[in-house]
Amino acid sequence: MLSYIVRRLLIAIPTFFVIVTACFFLMRAAPGGPFDAEAPVPPEILANLRAAYNLDKPLVQQYADYMVRMVQGDFGPSFKYKDFTVTELIAQGAPISAQNGLAALILAIMIGVPVGIMAALNQNSRRDYTAMGFAMTGIAVPNFVMAPTLILIFAIWLKDTPFQLPAGSLGDGGVKHRILPVFTLSLVYIAYLARITRASMIEALRQNFVRTARAKGLPYRSVVVRHALKNAMIPVVTFLGPATAFLLTGSMVVETIYALPGIGRYFVQGALNRDYTLVMGVTALSAALILIMNLVVDVAYAYLDPRVRYDQR
Repeated sequence: MLSYIVRRLLIAIPTFFVIVTACFFLMRAAPGGPFDAEAPVPPEILANLRAAYNLDKPLVQQYADYMVRMVQGDFGPSFKYKDFTVTELIAQGAPISAQNGLAALILAIMIGVPVGIMAALNQNSRRDYTAMGFAMTGIAVPNFVMAPTLILIFAIWLKDTPFQLPAGSLGDGGVKHRILPVFTLSLVYIAYLARITRASMIEALRQNFVRTARAKGLPYRSVVVRHALKNAMIPVVTFLGPATAFLLTGSMVVETIYALPGIGRYFVQGALNRDYTLVMGVTALSAALILIMNLVVDVAYAYLDPRVRYDQR
């Protein structure tokens, strides 16, 4: 197993640099520049601005300089937030995005997986149809619709009631300010987990080893929990790998609507303002998390399915 992990990490390193390289050149190829939104300035001042951010150098040299700094943990200064470096902005936004994302992930697992199991054990029943109906609704309704709807209900219609919740902003960082963003983030993942769990659980219950366990007289609960459930979790874990990375790095839509100073909102602002270094920093963080979570998922396969082995041949 250790040799497999080392091999995967060695493969992940060039993959990471390919992603960062593609992002670097695509950002430069996009129309516009970081200073286009500024008021018209004399050419000499614009030249000084470009020189201050190393934009006056050839593109290949800019790329080489950026990669050297990035390896050292320096993502450069932000073009939009001129008093901060990209590393400082990520350090400020990462805890907020990670806290909301982790809470949404836990909520999605606690609700989505049991609902999917319940639907599978009651296939083609009223419970199954009801659960899957709600799941399809959660998938069909996007975050940019769900978030304003929740704000309308809990911040306006339920104003001056015990159920009133803040419409946005981090506030004092209390639980009330987290409820709506976390629920909005988790809703679509609850829906996907419920459907994935249901499908994989139904398939697992039809496997020969489950039929054999039941034929031997094992209690139905034991067959479900000890045999079918573990095997059914493989597709769920596959989905949770990239989902965890996306949740921990923040949602652009949710953080923008709820005015949360997380990584997702910084990414949106960086893209709109052609803040090259900020977009690059968030992209690099997201790519690293996705590569790490994919490795974690592959390692988890060996635990969930004894047929999976990563021993070096």
